[in-house]
Amino acid sequence: MDPIAAKYIGAGLACMGLGGAGAGVGIIFGNYLAAAVRNPSAAQGQFGNLIFGFAVTEALGIFSLLIALLLLFAL
Repeated sequence: MDPIAAKYIGAGLACMGLGGAGAGVGIIFGNYLAAAVRNPSAAQGQFGNLIFGFAVTEALGIFSLLIALLLLFAL
């Protein structure tokens, strides 16, 4: 296989992590909103967990974007 083609395939596979991050953020916020509607008094106590989950999920998405960009432009 041509190394250039392998680089593009690897970058495309790394970009699939961005889709996973988007789905993960949607699941996190959807579950938080469902729980907040069921028990509004406990929603404020879970807000810290929501922000932590959002940050970790987005960090993984940004990491996969970084890997894709490194594959395309640095190697």
